[in-house]
Amino acid sequence: MKFGDWPGRAARLATILWAALVLALAPQAALAQAEPEAPVTEAVASDVPAAAAATDQADAAAADAAGGYEPLGPEWIRGQPTPGGWDVQEQFSPIGRSATGLHVGLMWVMGVISLFVLGLLLWVIVRYRRGANPTPSKTTHNTLIEVVWTLVPVLILVAIAIPSISLLTKQYESPPEDAVTIKVTGYQWYWGYAYPDNGGFEVISNMMPEDEARAKGFPAQLEVDNRMVVPVDTPLRIQTTAADVIHAFAVPSLWFKIDAVPGRLNERMLTIDEPGIYYGQCSELCGARHGYMPIAVEALPRDQWEAWVRSQPGGTVGEPEAAAAAAPSEAGETADAEAADPAAATN
Repeated sequence: MKFGDWPGRAARLATILWAALVLALAPQAALAQAEPEAPVTEAVASDVPAAAAATDQADAAAADAAGGYEPLGPEWIRGQPTPGGWDVQEQFSPIGRSATGLHVGLMWVMGVISLFVLGLLLWVIVRYRRGANPTPSKTTHNTLIEVVWTLVPVLILVAIAIPSISLLTKQYESPPEDAVTIKVTGYQWYWGYAYPDNGGFEVISNMMPEDEARAKGFPAQLEVDNRMVVPVDTPLRIQTTAADVIHAFAVPSLWFKIDAVPGRLNERMLTIDEPGIYYGQCSELCGARHGYMPIAVEALPRDQWEAWVRSQPGGTVGEPEAAAAAAPSEAGETADAEAADPAAATN
């Protein structure tokens, strides 16, 4: 071997060793680069069904919480003002039907009396005119006629007073213990509906913009963003108050009107016969936007109303009462167990 060729031979040997090392490590490097990508791909593929499943579970939970509640549409409107209306609105409460019957009866009584008096006036004009009666009578009184025109009005007033007092009594009956309590608060210028028996949540109700109401098929200046939702065929304990000035909660188709006075809690019972939407308005001048605080009552079957309550934040149906009833029974069972086995109670 010649020492002069040593540098070239050493360079060729180093090149061969480097090539062999690269060839040996290349598959491992390729695997090392491929391995991180595989889990990422698998994770993304596995996350798609997981995300879809999570979304489905969330939708199912929301549906269960809401119980399938859907706000009633315009086809469910039962009580509202009508153009050209000349009579009271159709009534959908027991009090409203009784009051409407009395109202119609009084209209007939007033009509008959008015026609009778008009007939008497026409008869007197014709019978006792100067041409037909040139020599007028000098009669000053008639006992029979005076007795009749005194007793007949008294009897008419008594006949009117009996159903009137009965109606007033029904309007101010105390709600039963199982009545659903709704606290109505008047604000300037919107309403708040609280449900103290069902978790204490409050629904704030503002007038819906007119364009939006018309687009959805609802009457403008009567529809609201959040209605007062109540159950049908259930006594309602309506309590009213106000946060600023005097308001009045009035729904004509339910024959219901009660003042909302700051610092005072007024109460009346209301029962609605049919599911539907019933409109009213504040009926006490309360400021600049008095005409823009409508009332919308949505009456639902009991099961749908309970579903709506559960869909509200903190809404409950019967749970606090059941827990309160269960607590004394559990305490009684514990006391009985301690009395039966004092040693066990001590331990």
